[in-house]
Amino acid sequence: MSTAQDPWFQSLFADRIGGAGYGKDTKIYKFEKIKRAKRAALAAHPERQLLDFGIGENDEMADPVVREALKREVERLENRGYADNGIQAFKDAAAAFLKRQFGVDLDPATEVNHCIGSKPALAMLPACFINPGDVTLMTVPGYPVAGTHTAYYGGEVYKLPLREENGFFPDLKSIPADVRRRAKLLVINYPNSPTGATATRDFYKQVIDFARTNQVVVVQDAAHGLLTYDGPPTSFLQMDGAKEVGVEVHSLSKGFNMIGWRIGFVAGHGKLVQAFADVKDNCDSGQFMAIQQAAKVALEHPEIAERTREKYRRRLRKLVAALGQVGFQAKMPSGTYFLYAKAPKAGGGRTFANAEEVSQFLIAEQSLCCVPWDDAGAFLRFSVTYLARDEAEEDALMRATVERLGRLRLQF
Repeated sequence: MSTAQDPWFQSLFADRIGGAGYGKDTKIYKFEKIKRAKRAALAAHPERQLLDFGIGENDEMADPVVREALKREVERLENRGYADNGIQAFKDAAAAFLKRQFGVDLDPATEVNHCIGSKPALAMLPACFINPGDVTLMTVPGYPVAGTHTAYYGGEVYKLPLREENGFFPDLKSIPADVRRRAKLLVINYPNSPTGATATRDFYKQVIDFARTNQVVVVQDAAHGLLTYDGPPTSFLQMDGAKEVGVEVHSLSKGFNMIGWRIGFVAGHGKLVQAFADVKDNCDSGQFMAIQQAAKVALEHPEIAERTREKYRRRLRKLVAALGQVGFQAKMPSGTYFLYAKAPKAGGGRTFANAEEVSQFLIAEQSLCCVPWDDAGAFLRFSVTYLARDEAEEDALMRATVERLGRLRLQF
């Protein structure tokens, strides 16, 4: 029911965003709670440095060679207009990158299409397949965008928990038969955010077999694809049969320090890429061509990603050691720049019902920020994308972390 305070159009909001109740939900979402708690901690303790392990974005600028390329390209008349589904130069560079990095052969004209970052691609792909009643299979914890848009189209999301005892892989055999019959998409993400697991060849083989048997399209989110520490980066498309069942979504944000540039690409089966491109063509007019040209340069410089990977490998090792000193069973992740560790059950004179309570307590009492995940057990996600100018500042941050957490006498 409308009230006198409601605007005249209150009843017109679509059900997918809350219908007539839109804007009246008092629930505070996890990341908003964290932001509010950080503001409160800074106000209460302005003298105390905020140790922020919650930031999930690279802490340095794009490489100078990429920035210089943008400066050149932005001055060129031919880059002024709409890019629509992308310039061929970027598609060629993306295909060449996949060939050089992973040994994957793709037709750059038909099997690659740019996207304005991986998030819009994951939002658009359900539009290619999901009708009311269809199912998208998604891992949790994970990035929810494809699931959100599945629901927008009247579809359903079936959650596959990532549990430590399963190596943080989904149990595909556990999916009920009626769900498998209605499923159209399987969204996976490796290296996995936030667990840090990387995919094995055996897991990818299981995924391909599942997709063929159940006629499900695979969407592999490779946003952290170049950040691996247990071996060289791998691609879903390297596997025999992968291109026949799906696509891989790549981003230049993590590996190339281009988080704000909003550039990535979808690669895989030509018909799937075409469907994505058709939907995209009705959603945006393409990324600025100067950015695509600069991204082309980035893809031609693999040493950028190598430096980025080694930096975060170093920081993760330091964080694993620091958290280990205060009781965490922290292990070096196989990939990403996140460390995913079991949350303590008590500390600082109180007990915790879940990871969210731990997170809020640490921000309020110790000005230390990390992100809680309670989807498949109580875990905390620590990011090593904090701001630090050099290794000396990294080491100082680790000492402060050990000091603050150590005084709590955490129990697990």
